[in-house]
Amino acid sequence: MQTAWTLDEIDWNAFEPRRVDPVQLAAVKAAALVEFNADDYVAYLERVFAGEAEALTLIRQWGDDERRHGMALARWGALADPAFDFQSAMARFRAGYRIHPDAVASVRGSRAGEMIARCIVECGTSSFYSSLRDASGEPVLRQVAARIARDEFHHYRLFHALYLRYAATDRIGLLRRLGIALGRISEADDDELAYAWWSANLAPTGQVYDRTACFRAQQKAALSGYRREHVRRAVHMIARAVGLRPDGHFARAATSLAWWRLRGRGAGASPSAPSH
Repeated sequence: MQTAWTLDEIDWNAFEPRRVDPVQLAAVKAAALVEFNADDYVAYLERVFAGEAEALTLIRQWGDDERRHGMALARWGALADPAFDFQSAMARFRAGYRIHPDAVASVRGSRAGEMIARCIVECGTSSFYSSLRDASGEPVLRQVAARIARDEFHHYRLFHALYLRYAATDRIGLLRRLGIALGRISEADDDELAYAWWSANLAPTGQVYDRTACFRAQQKAALSGYRREHVRRAVHMIARAVGLRPDGHFARAATSLAWWRLRGRGAGASPSAPSH
């Protein structure tokens, strides 16, 4: 793993409140919950990779990175909105959402399949934080987003290398790999992102949880800063994860389709925002 950065490396004194975008702020609050909630996913992956020392070391380091991401995002959220109570929001989120609490083996069917799913998540997170870095006018948020984007891309490379190790024995065909990737992308509309949005942004106002409305609001905010280059890079990473050429016909067509969906609908496009 690369050397971990610390929150002390961020120049918090450079914060400029007048440059805070309220849409980005809402997206960051929700992302802080998802990132900090890595313990749940680490516990699941520890069951999936029980006895695999190399994988477990990587998984636990990944969990440490994700928690640090959540702390950095929460700190920025509190700077931008002093009323943001991260601890209360986190408690609400954890009370209402769990990640595969009963699974003792991979829900993807194999360890190689689990690593494909992890790569797909890192595609989404690295593109989201890259778009946040490029779209934000607030200098501290740009610092935080840049560091997280680098981490997420590094995680993708490590998980992909681990996938190749397990693929030697798991022997997953292309159609199955594509199915796992598309299935993981579609899971973005489950309760995780929607419930994080509600817990961070709407619950304090007394609004009742509406999964469909919360998911649409979260996606609209999270995707608001995307440019075509962010979509292109994410699609290329997805193609590589499933064993297709990043510069091939599939990647070019998928990039155009994803960009068209994002531009036309403003939400629901792939790749999505941070999730585990």
